[in-house]
Amino acid sequence: MIHVKGLTKRFDELEVLSGVDCDVTESEVVCVIGPSGSGKSTFLRCLNLLEEISGGEAVVNGHDLRDPKTDINALRTEVGMVFQRFNLFSHKSVIDNIMLAPVKVRKLKKKEASDIALVLLEKVGLQDKAGVFPHQLSGGQMQRVAIARALAMNPKIMLFDEPTSALDPELVGEVLSVMKTLAREGMTMIVVTHEMGFAREVADRVVFMDKGKIVEEASPDDMFNRPQHERTQEFLSKIL
Repeated sequence: MIHVKGLTKRFDELEVLSGVDCDVTESEVVCVIGPSGSGKSTFLRCLNLLEEISGGEAVVNGHDLRDPKTDINALRTEVGMVFQRFNLFSHKSVIDNIMLAPVKVRKLKKKEASDIALVLLEKVGLQDKAGVFPHQLSGGQMQRVAIARALAMNPKIMLFDEPTSALDPELVGEVLSVMKTLAREGMTMIVVTHEMGFAREVADRVVFMDKGKIVEEASPDDMFNRPQHERTQEFLSKIL
């Protein structure tokens, strides 16, 4: 589903990603961990071209991200993304937030988009919130709406950029619960996260990044119980 080889990203003289190699297969859940500033979020943003790639190869669900002829909008219909901040439209109701892209981009009829939105709201446990506005929701509820909105495009891949880092600790569980359901259903996912318990429980593979590189990747059991690299050991010793 995702093939990345030698990926680099520079902002002027600053190299934020330097030679990242990563392959993700269908239905695999990959959690990316590491210190702040290690390039984790930039890596995700490169995968749906929110950031232009400076060098290397990147193919996502058959789309060559380095090819100028690649249709960015077609790519983004297949790759859902959930951000730290929920990025909901404050002037639109919950259901209208979810319906917007399917109607505008996929050209669905409003009735069809509404039916899909209601099913997804039930999936994330918010079927009673269709008509309310984002300011009437808790942070955890807003993030669950953001997940439903991404799922409304029927993506093949979901990217999560620290989806719980802006939430109060007691609201984290409700968002992780939705993500666990997606993983069980076979969604291909890359999750940048500080939630080590989630990574340990749900990931097929854990990737540790530092200074723009993948330092180590392993199964959750090996990563958390038998990390090989000194930098990985140092990082985990401070947070576990």
